[in-house]
Amino acid sequence: MARKDEKLEQLGRMWLFSACSKRDLQMIGRASDEVAVGAGKALTDEGRPGHEFYLILEGEATVRRKGRKVATLGDGQYFGELSLLDRGPRTATVTADTDMRLLVLGQREFNGLLDEVPGLAHKLLRTMAERLRDSDAKAIH
Repeated sequence: MARKDEKLEQLGRMWLFSACSKRDLQMIGRASDEVAVGAGKALTDEGRPGHEFYLILEGEATVRRKGRKVATLGDGQYFGELSLLDRGPRTATVTADTDMRLLVLGQREFNGLLDEVPGLAHKLLRTMAERLRDSDAKAIH
């Protein structure tokens, strides 16, 4: 099991949760499940609806788009965060290359947090706006 502080630190480094307080991160951590998966397990399927976010505590996974490998993810990296915000189709297939330990936050649990702590939604919106501004500025140059 990952140390509780380690999980919270990793959550706090994510762009989506970067504006969250320690208390917010603790609530997100409590709403999440730590899950072990074996090598070869498909974690997401490109084009299918997503309902959860994954934070890699240990292990490696391959990201594929249209069958082509586009990235390898490891400890402290994450994927599926946009599925917390919408139920849009997954943009990639992610498969475990090794045995993995993951922190998984489902959309239902995330929505429950937003209902319980309305200030959290404001922090997330501010963080998303900053990210959009950065992307927009990069696109202009």
